[in-house]
Amino acid sequence: MSAHYTGQCHCGNVSLEFHCGAPPEQVRVRECSCGFCRKHGVRSIADAKGAVLLRIASPDRVTRYRFGLATADFLVCRDCGVYVAAVLEDGGERFASVNLNALERAGDFTRKPLTISYEGESVAERMARRRSKWTPVESVEEG
Repeated sequence: MSAHYTGQCHCGNVSLEFHCGAPPEQVRVRECSCGFCRKHGVRSIADAKGAVLLRIASPDRVTRYRFGLATADFLVCRDCGVYVAAVLEDGGERFASVNLNALERAGDFTRKPLTISYEGESVAERMARRRSKWTPVESVEEG
C-alpha cells in the first residue's frame, strides 16, 4: 500500500511530496532529543521504501542549516522559519527525514512518538543509519 502526502512551510516557499510505502499508522514517528528538534517541536518521519520530492520556490530564501556532526542539511525557510526536512547527500544519493508537522494530513500518522537520542554516534554510524532508514529523495526542484 502506498500513500501520498503533501506539505510545506507556512509561506509555501519549501514544499514536499512524501510517498509512503507503508500504511501511515505503521510509520515510526520520532522525537529527537537534540536542541534543534526540541526547539522546533519536530516530529519526524521517514520510510526507506518511500520517496520524497522537494520543491524550493526561492532557494535564496532557504537556510541549509548544519549542526552537530554536519552530515545533513536541515531545510529552514528564512521567511516563515519553518523546518521542513533534513537531507543527507552521500555518494550521489540523497535521503530525507520529513518534519511530520509540515504535512497536510499529519494526523494520519497515529503512532505515539518515540523519543530518541543520537548522541554518541560517529559520522560513519550516523551516515549508515540515515542511508538505511531515511526516505530516498526522488528530486529537489529549485527555482
